[in-house]
Amino acid sequence: MNVLITGGLGFVGTQLSMHFVEGGHQVTVVGHPPRQRSYTLLDVRYVSADTTVKGAWQEEIASQDAVINLAGASIFTRWTDKAKQLICDSRVLTTRNVVEAIPEERHTLLCSASAVGYYGFRGDEELAEEDAPGDDFLARLCTDLEDEAGKAADKGARVVMARFGVVLAKSGGALGQMVPAFKKFVGGPLGNGNQWFSWIHMEDVLNAFTLVLENQDISGPVNFCSPNPVRNRDLAKALGRVLRRPSFFTTPAFILRLVLGEFGSVLLEGQRAIPAKLLKHGFAFRYPQIADALQEVVGKES
Repeated sequence: MNVLITGGLGFVGTQLSMHFVEGGHQVTVVGHPPRQRSYTLLDVRYVSADTTVKGAWQEEIASQDAVINLAGASIFTRWTDKAKQLICDSRVLTTRNVVEAIPEERHTLLCSASAVGYYGFRGDEELAEEDAPGDDFLARLCTDLEDEAGKAADKGARVVMARFGVVLAKSGGALGQMVPAFKKFVGGPLGNGNQWFSWIHMEDVLNAFTLVLENQDISGPVNFCSPNPVRNRDLAKALGRVLRRPSFFTTPAFILRLVLGEFGSVLLEGQRAIPAKLLKHGFAFRYPQIADALQEVVGKES
């Protein structure tokens, strides 16, 4: 297949482009940097563009069998008004421009990134794809994103909204921020540690994308997360065991909110999301348990 990935030089996009090339697909990556980065595969065609702005890059979409929309500024920052605008624009405007460029009746697959933050803060409630959205900033953003992506269905596209949990991988992401604290003997739970942590190993992310690409029966929202979410304190314990470091240094809730503002609440609340649709379609997780996932990702660094 011909596959185009927006945000293709990011944390997930870099791994996904390699995965698809290894699977025999023709991959085009659209990214913001003016030139291809050194680690980008030679087999990947690179297009430099600001995807929030209409332009020649949209012409690339007409010949694609699938578009994977991963573009978006990081949410891991203090949510000032300026940061919120960037977070929204980088996602919503890109998605709108992608949908505009999808040709009528080509039956393109559009798989657009969302997040389990869609569900808002619901305590211990298990959250599957059919559950209603929340009403905080991240939930409203995910709703807006999914509404924009859904418009591609009017053109005959098959639309999938990938609601990501936190992706665990060697190359950075959330663990890239957590591991240094543990190695300095100051790692541990955030707040009281009772909040749920929905997560997924990078290998399972890549294989889930393959399932979506190949299975025409999959559409709509899909939770990209392990079937076994954990509480934050259990994540801390598991990471401490793998790294052979203590995991009792608690970061008080008021400090997180002081430093990170509104984003601090996201870290202190969390969601207990379940990948009901992936399981329904027979997806076999390579790393369903947090201990095995962490051992594979960071165990050799300890």
